[in-house]
Amino acid sequence: MTDTHCPYCALQCAMTLTPSDAATAPVSVSGREFPTNRGGLCKKGWTSAELLSDAGRLTTPLVRGGDGELRPVEWHVALDVIAATLRRIADESGADAIGVFGGGGLTNEKAYQLGKFARIALRTSRIDYNGRFCMSSAAAAANRAFGIDRGLPFPLTDLDTADTILLLGSNVGDTMPPFVSHLQGARARGGLIVVDPRRSSTARLCADGAGMHVQPVPGTDLVLLLALIHVVLAEELYDAGYVHQRTTGVDDLRRSVSPWWPERAETVTGVPARSIRELARTLARSDSTYILTGRGVEQHVDGTDTATAAINLSLLLGLPGTPGCGYGTLTGQGNGQGGREHGQKADQLPGYRKITDPVARAHVAAVWGVEPDDIPGPGVPAVELLQGAGLSGGVRALLVHGSNVVVSSPSVASVREALGRLDLLVVSDFFLSDTARMADVVLPVLQWAEEEGTMTNLEGRVLRRRRALAPPPGARSELWIMAELARRLEAPGVWSLEPAEVFDELARASAGGLADYSGLSHALLDLGIEAHWPFPTGSVGTPRLFADRFAHADGLARLVAVRARPHDPAERDALVLITGRLLEHYQSGTQTRRIPELTERRPTLVAQLHPSTARRHGIGEGDGIRLANSRGAVQARAELTSDIRPDTVFLPFHYPDAASANLLTSDRVDPHSAMPEFKRALVQVSAIGTPEPQASGSPERMPRSQSRASTNTSSA
Repeated sequence: MTDTHCPYCALQCAMTLTPSDAATAPVSVSGREFPTNRGGLCKKGWTSAELLSDAGRLTTPLVRGGDGELRPVEWHVALDVIAATLRRIADESGADAIGVFGGGGLTNEKAYQLGKFARIALRTSRIDYNGRFCMSSAAAAANRAFGIDRGLPFPLTDLDTADTILLLGSNVGDTMPPFVSHLQGARARGGLIVVDPRRSSTARLCADGAGMHVQPVPGTDLVLLLALIHVVLAEELYDAGYVHQRTTGVDDLRRSVSPWWPERAETVTGVPARSIRELARTLARSDSTYILTGRGVEQHVDGTDTATAAINLSLLLGLPGTPGCGYGTLTGQGNGQGGREHGQKADQLPGYRKITDPVARAHVAAVWGVEPDDIPGPGVPAVELLQGAGLSGGVRALLVHGSNVVVSSPSVASVREALGRLDLLVVSDFFLSDTARMADVVLPVLQWAEEEGTMTNLEGRVLRRRRALAPPPGARSELWIMAELARRLEAPGVWSLEPAEVFDELARASAGGLADYSGLSHALLDLGIEAHWPFPTGSVGTPRLFADRFAHADGLARLVAVRARPHDPAERDALVLITGRLLEHYQSGTQTRRIPELTERRPTLVAQLHPSTARRHGIGEGDGIRLANSRGAVQARAELTSDIRPDTVFLPFHYPDAASANLLTSDRVDPHSAMPEFKRALVQVSAIGTPEPQASGSPERMPRSQSRASTNTSSA
């Protein structure tokens, strides 16, 4: 038996894998007692082992030939093609013509090594990762307010005794079901408050006296929060002592919210003024209050300001650092926390250091065995990196690890077009994902139960991922791939193949940084300690941040005044599209769309509409509908429900090809975080006949016309 953690979300539910003779999976899964999941798993976790024996598993490198087809080759052939082509591109156009795109599902070891590989093997600044689409606004807000970004600065179990929990823009009932157990105390005390344009499974937990569901117009969360702050200040509900002793900026904040009295906010948000006042008073009068944010309020062009407003509210109420209270944001991807700490981000070095900081550069350079000037400066964020591919000044080659960008990116049709302009697209994956089908070279890598490593969950707790079975012949660790390419490129530094050794180097590189792992090792983690970072050498970790001071030099938190800006006017009869996850699927669906139990429940794209909206458009339950805007169009089946606002339509984002919700989303970005606006797009909806069949099952069904028709790698 092997104790490990689930391969999916940032809750990182504990599980035990036991060898099995079952036809569906080589190991059986059982839930393991652990603070976050208490032995429970969701449908995705229970079925996760089925991926380990999936017939579509990649075990041989693939290289696209002159006929446009991907064909199996030996490992040395694939790696030689990659190295030679990268050399040629760098010689012709400079190192920044090569890009790297990482993922929030990579282990800490792989994420760290990928950032190092980009900067001293490829010598490029052009690296970013899919966490830019997930946590960047929450991270930007936390960094400017607190001076540090750890999603939950307290253990998840602290929520158990809360009187009141305000949950903004997160549907944990579907996205991480075991989390719901930590809401039961607040529910029992009538204190669960959920802000969501839909009556989601989480919002329904507020029924029958368990709390309050607030249903604002999509994209108006910032105005709602400004109005709540207005009430807290106007009615003197704030913690004056805390604000005076532990924060700066309250006078500017007071001026910034003065225009947003509840009656005015009601005209924008649709939330009644009396409800705004009731909510503000409930939060202020509770003895134990937590405010939590999710992607629903963050994936907007004003997402950083919205998260900042939620932090401002929490600081006024004296929550961060106060026992029994707090503010946090819910990390989504499995290693979304660790993945944003150790060098995948365009502007970052390990330990959550800024790449522009000379002291940080000198420290990391010494660990890597290079000179500080050898480390490139900051690169460009994900949307710019992807959209500029193949254009003047953009990358000509892109190496993708742990991401499926042709499904998960905003304005995805333009991303597919951009990838087609590349001279070289290399994708490392364990399945032939939608992005891999467009690649020039595909490299088969290990799955979660076949590798050793660490993950950092939504609490900032570092966990051990353990190998339970041998990988299939032909699959390789990404650590091995990077080492082999580094050797071919004659890169400096040490490129260990052992995850424990890579972690030790990560720990040294992070020492003294905000995300300090220097006191940790695989051996120490194997003792079962609670390892919340920062965990400097000689410490016992930091389960709770902010008890005495914040991470700014003066120890004070910043109340940052933010202002709401009007949205572009809606076209006549346009609906606001919001996107999100389903209980049965995860991210781009590369994994979950392969599992029969999950795909049978949610086989194709379904759009949620309010019945009154459907009647106005001549749409009935189960009818085919078309959703369209200037960026694209998708077809779906209609599900009519009063759980959604009449001005809103919901699409899940797990489906590929013509069923991708991101054909409709905008690539406009937040000016602070470069987060795209996934959660608000205007669309026209119309009835059609039966929708065209969708490639909703195995991702190998991607139409051939969307694959790259030719390759330039043959000249390498």
